[in-house]
Amino acid sequence: MIEIKNLTVAIEDKQILNGLNLTVNDGEVAAIMGPNGSGKSTLSYVIAGKADYEVLDGEILLDGVDILEMSPDERAASGVFLAFQYPLEIPGVGTMTFLKATLNAQRRARGEGELSTPDFIRKVNGAAEKLEINKEMLRRALNVGFSGGEKKRMEILQMALLEPKFCVLDETDSGLDIDALRIVSEGVNALRAKGRSFLVITHYQRLLDYIVPDVVHVMSQGRIVKSGDKDLAKALEASGYAEYRTGEAA
Repeated sequence: MIEIKNLTVAIEDKQILNGLNLTVNDGEVAAIMGPNGSGKSTLSYVIAGKADYEVLDGEILLDGVDILEMSPDERAASGVFLAFQYPLEIPGVGTMTFLKATLNAQRRARGEGELSTPDFIRKVNGAAEKLEINKEMLRRALNVGFSGGEKKRMEILQMALLEPKFCVLDETDSGLDIDALRIVSEGVNALRAKGRSFLVITHYQRLLDYIVPDVVHVMSQGRIVKSGDKDLAKALEASGYAEYRTGEAA
């Protein structure tokens, strides 16, 4: 379970999150929607431990432990995963090399043994096949020359391999065509489990046709201002965010 209590965050002396409270239960898919500048991506970055954000107050509790006291790699080892809106290209770093190093680093941090090369390859190939990631992609440098859809599929592949407890998807649907959206969503849905929860950040309801949320939250001016079931997303799609656009944070 993730519990976010009174989270107040600033960057460059500008306050972005204003006493935000949010709970995501084990096995739950929670969606956050809201206008541009409401603080959605800031929330995802603060959960993951991105530098430059100043936490002025509050807690982020993962199974009762405040992850704000942890470094980004410690948060990842504890089960936090962030799928970026714009995944980075890393020239010179092979995809398979990156995946193996990341997976084994987290296994070591949890006191587990490293995977042998044959076991690792079998694990990657099985997950990649479900996401329609071909072997040529796996032989390339990480994300280099990949399309937007290929980069997002690679993010979901990493998530499938790392098996995190809490997954944050920051506008994963951005830049995806219908086919890529379907493939990525099927990959996410295959990972839904009692012990794993998701926070899906999106502007548009169409993603939530594929990844059906248990609860939808509306974010404005750095806090959650309304919550409901999946029908709330459909209402927002119809009416827009006009009633929430009142001096949003950047």
